Amino acid sequence: MTTIEVVFTLFIAFSGGLAVGSGYVAFLTVLGILPRLAQISKTADKIVWYEAAIILGTMAGIYGGLRDPVLGISPYFLLIMGLAGGIFVGLIAGALAEVLNVIPILAKRLNIDGKIIVLLMAVVFGKIFGSLFQWLYFIRQ
Repeated sequence: MTTIEVVFTLFIAFSGGLAVGSGYVAFLTVLGILPRLAQISKTADKIVWYEAAIILGTMAGIYGGLRDPVLGISPYFLLIMGLAGGIFVGLIAGALAEVLNVIPILAKRLNIDGKIIVLLMAVVFGKIFGSLFQWLYFIRQ
């Protein structure tokens, strides 16, 4: 790899990191996801712990993405970690949907005001089938 290719690759990686990081920070701050989640769960006095968890989780995700570590832990513990991760993603998605009032707006735009439950079930089953496809597809490889 030539020097210009290395510099170009570093520039692209740095630019991508800035774009993703800016979107992540905007998601958490501008939309007020964290304060709303703390308010709903009645744990506003522990907001510092939320912040520390987000920073440590981001750092662990970056490390895991770059190094592809092998943890060597029990599959049962991995099930618990997967469940906790799924709950977290669900909470964030629920908080985002509540903040933006996505579902009523989407139902109105699709002219299915009286059938919001159908829209919700489509989102739920889409997420389930998408996750199953991802897990089963990567397990077979």
